[in-house]
Amino acid sequence: MEVNINSDLGESSKFHSTENDPALLKIVNSANIACGYHAGDEETMQRTIKISKDNGVSIGSHPSFMDRENFGRKRMNLATHEIIQIVIDQCEVLTKAADKVGMKMTHVKPHGALSNMACENYELSLAIGMAIKQFDANLIFLAHAQTEMEKAARHLKLKVACEVFADRNYEDNGYLVARSKPNAMILGREESAKHVLKMLENQALNCYSGKQIPCDIDSICVHGDEKTAVENAKYLRETLIKNGFKLKPLDQLKRVN
Repeated sequence: MEVNINSDLGESSKFHSTENDPALLKIVNSANIACGYHAGDEETMQRTIKISKDNGVSIGSHPSFMDRENFGRKRMNLATHEIIQIVIDQCEVLTKAADKVGMKMTHVKPHGALSNMACENYELSLAIGMAIKQFDANLIFLAHAQTEMEKAARHLKLKVACEVFADRNYEDNGYLVARSKPNAMILGREESAKHVLKMLENQALNCYSGKQIPCDIDSICVHGDEKTAVENAKYLRETLIKNGFKLKPLDQLKRVN
C-alpha cells in the first residue's frame, strides 16, 4: 500500500524553530511550507524549498490567517472573498519562491485556526477549495480525513489527499483533541507508530475513547516542534517500510491522482 508522510515546515517565528527541518526533510515525503502569514519569510522559504528539492520531497503551501502574533492559532471570521484571497495570496508567495529554485508546488494544506475551523465549517472549506481551484485546479487539497474539509474538496472535484496525525489523539466526532487538553499529544515513538499502523490497517481514525471512524488515509502528518520529533519521524518511517508500505510524495500517490 502507498502512503505519504508530511510535515509543516519553514515555520520560523518566535514560537517555532526550524532547526529540525533539514533532518525531517530527509524523512518525510511532502513539506507544507509556511508562507509568511503565521510564520516564515522569504529566506526560510527558499532554504526549505532547496532542501526539499535535494531530498525529492514535494512542496505545498501552508496558508493561515494573517496572525504572526499567535502563530495562526487565533480564530477569525472572514468573508468568503477574503478567505479566497488569503489562500491565493499565499499560494502565489510559495509559487514565486519555488520558481527560483526550479520546483513546482503540488498541494495546499491549511494551517492552525483556519484548518480547525474548516474541519467544522463546510462553507469555509468550500472557500478554501474554491481558492485552490481558482489558483490551480491540479493542486492537491491535503485535507483532514472525515471532516467538512474533505467533503468540500470532493464536492469541488479537486484532487484530495486525506490526512491523519501520527502524534495527535482524536475526539469521538473525528476532530483532533484540542492542544489545551492533556491527552492531545502522542509523544512516545512506539505509541505513535502503533497508532498510525492501526489507522492504516483499519482505514479508520483511532479515537481516544477507543471508537473507530472509517475513513480514507493517504498521508500521515508528523510535527516538527517537539524535542523528539526527528527521532519519532524516523522511527515511523522505518516502521511503515518494515510493514510493507511504499512511501511517496503526494503527487505520486495513485489514489490521489
